[in-house]
Amino acid sequence: MKSKDFLSMTDWTRGELDEALQLAIKMKAEWSTEGDHEWKPLRGKTIGCIFHKPSLRTRISFETGIYELGGYSLYITEKEIELGKRETIEDAARVLTRYLGGIVIRTFSQNDIVKLAQWADVPVINALTDLLHPCQLMADLQTILEHKGTIDGLKIAYLGDGNNMANSWIEAANRWAIDLRIGTSPDTLPDVAITEKARREGPGTVTITHDPVTAVQDCDVVYTDVWASMGAKDKADINANRLQAFQVNTKLMSYAKSDAIVMHCLPAERGREITDEVIESKQSVVFDEAENRLHAQKAILAILAG
Repeated sequence: MKSKDFLSMTDWTRGELDEALQLAIKMKAEWSTEGDHEWKPLRGKTIGCIFHKPSLRTRISFETGIYELGGYSLYITEKEIELGKRETIEDAARVLTRYLGGIVIRTFSQNDIVKLAQWADVPVINALTDLLHPCQLMADLQTILEHKGTIDGLKIAYLGDGNNMANSWIEAANRWAIDLRIGTSPDTLPDVAITEKARREGPGTVTITHDPVTAVQDCDVVYTDVWASMGAKDKADINANRLQAFQVNTKLMSYAKSDAIVMHCLPAERGREITDEVIESKQSVVFDEAENRLHAQKAILAILAG
C-alpha cells in the first residue's frame, strides 16, 4: 500500500517538502558531476504518464527523470484511455494499479486526480491541473534556495492571472514564512478557499493587491505567468486588458530590491506578461527554473518510491 501521493503542496508537511528540496539540490549536484549513478529507486518499475494537455517541460523532465532513476515511462494520451469517459476513474485506477509502479497525470480537473489517487494503490503525482501546479512550484522553490539560500522571510510578488501557479504559491505560504503579494485585477483573483486556508493555517502572509507597485515594492522575488492558461486561451484578450498594468518590465522591476530575481514558469508570451528585456536580464533565473523541473521531480519520484 502506498504511503502518500503528491497532489498539492499541502499534501506534504513542511519537513517532507524541505527533505524533497534538499534531495533535489543534492541529486542535481551529484548527477551533474558524476554522471550515471547506481542508485536506481525506480528500477523495475513502469510509471504511467497520463497527459491530457500539451507539454514541453513537464513531459520531457518527467520521462528523463524516470529513466535516470532506473524506471520506464509509459506515455498515455487522453484518446487512448478517455479517463472518466470510456470507463470510470475508479475502475481505471484499479486497473492501472495492477500494471504500474506510479502515475503521473497532467489534466484539467483537480477533483479527477483526487479521485484517481483515492482508488489507486500506487503513488499519484499531479503534473498540473487547472487548480494547482505543485511540481512547478517545487522547482521554483529549489531555484530560490539556490539563489537566495532561504525561503523563509522572503518577500515574493506574484503578478498576473490568479491561476494554478498563483494558487500553488499561496499553498507555499501555508508551509513557509514568506511575505506573498498577489498582484492581480479584481476579475482574475486566485482561489478563495486556498487563500483562506493559507491565511488561517500557514506561517506566511498572503496579500492580494490590485496595485502592481505595491505588490513588487522591496521584493526579493518577482514571479509571473501567462495571462491565459491552457484551457482558458479564449480569455487571452480579455485578461490582457485586465492585467496590462501587471506586466513585468524594467520600470516595474525598479521598485523591487536591486538583487531581486525574476521568475516565469514558461512558456512565456514575451511582450505581454513580461518583456524581452527583463526575461533576458541578469536578474532572470527563468531557465534555472526550467532545468530544476527535472531535479525537483526526481526527488519527488524517489521519495514516493520509498
